Amino acid sequence: MASTEGLMPITRAFLAKYYDKYPFAPLSQDVSRLTDEIHSMASDLYKDSPLTRGESSLVLEAESHPPHKVDENLWKNREQIEEILFLLEGSNRPPALQSQSTAEDAELVSVLGRLGEKFRSTLKSLETFQSKNSEFVFNTVMTYMPQDFRGTLIRQQRERSERNKQAEVDALINSDGSIRDRHALLWNQQMERRRQLAQLGSATGVYKTLVRYLVGVPQVLLDFVQKINDDDGPMEEQRQRYGPPLYSLTKMVLNIRLFLSLLWRRFEAGKLSRNQITVLEEAVDVYTSEFQRFIKFIRDVFANSPFFITAEEAGALEARKSDEYKEVTVPAGKTHEVALTVDAINSYIAWDFSLTQGRVDMDIGFSMEYTNPSGQKTQILPYRRYGADQGNFCTILCGNYKLIWDNSYSTFFKKVLRYKVDCIPLVVEPELSSDQLAE
Repeated sequence: MASTEGLMPITRAFLAKYYDKYPFAPLSQDVSRLTDEIHSMASDLYKDSPLTRGESSLVLEAESHPPHKVDENLWKNREQIEEILFLLEGSNRPPALQSQSTAEDAELVSVLGRLGEKFRSTLKSLETFQSKNSEFVFNTVMTYMPQDFRGTLIRQQRERSERNKQAEVDALINSDGSIRDRHALLWNQQMERRRQLAQLGSATGVYKTLVRYLVGVPQVLLDFVQKINDDDGPMEEQRQRYGPPLYSLTKMVLNIRLFLSLLWRRFEAGKLSRNQITVLEEAVDVYTSEFQRFIKFIRDVFANSPFFITAEEAGALEARKSDEYKEVTVPAGKTHEVALTVDAINSYIAWDFSLTQGRVDMDIGFSMEYTNPSGQKTQILPYRRYGADQGNFCTILCGNYKLIWDNSYSTFFKKVLRYKVDCIPLVVEPELSSDQLAE
């Protein structure tokens, strides 16, 4: 049993510093371009052909924002890849492709076979990552558990729980449940694992005593499982840092699946053009290569990320973080304001701010306004978007000033703002007396 003496759960500040060492190289610009092209091709398919209820749901999903959690997005990608592979199976293709009655159909079948291989390879990489990551997390936790009969019981309990979960999945498959139903069940099972961990971590009173002393779970581990999945906990740093590229890939695979689903039902009405085949091939090539790159990257990040840090590390991080700076989360669609009262003209309003998480190109709006005694507002600094800024302004009027950080233009991403603001009065040199002047 590894010692937890002097350790505490990882903090968001620690993860921010840790993730600085693991920047994710931006996705190819082809991701957004091809996603738009595939979506446009899908839209063309239903311009003159009404959507079924199921197709309408697919269109809505493809046009909606992806989930926020990293692992939920991974499951969403896995679901869409499996749906695409189902469509690419020979028996599920349009009749014309099954019979390969023309040379063009035979060529398209060959293309679809190559695309299927790429998706199967990507699916295997994802399944392997998810399985190994789950084992890694469990085995890491177990190193802090008692290495006697209690640890054995915990392992047996997990194995029994996983067998029961697999039985649920098998029963759903045997009852002809859809791929979507199966993945909804798998995600619910994942969330149930988290709820059980959170309940364990938040146990109080007698139950907490039993967990800690009878079962032998270290207190620091209880604290870890209680906080790790909080909406604004340590993992939010991961979502802010690595979520955006993953969201783009989720959107891309949803649109590929949408296009193929719509095409299959309308295939007899109009065959694929050479340009559409080219776009589809390029989109699959870019998606599978970029998604596998992301999986490899996030695997390495997870494998090296610690669960616990020393109190000294946490204290040092907090000391550097404070230094009179404040940190606030500005939700999507909202603003953060700081009001200052200036009592003397020629005072200086100074500011220094930056965004501490997210993409390197992420920004936030910033402006300053003045309100006179009658309530009339005047813009002092024009609105502009920054990733970081430092400056000052010399006041010519006393009264109320307001610094405004604006994230209202963002519909999805909140911003973590670190800032310092101060009002510095004019320093007046004391007048010298005649005696002092004489000196």
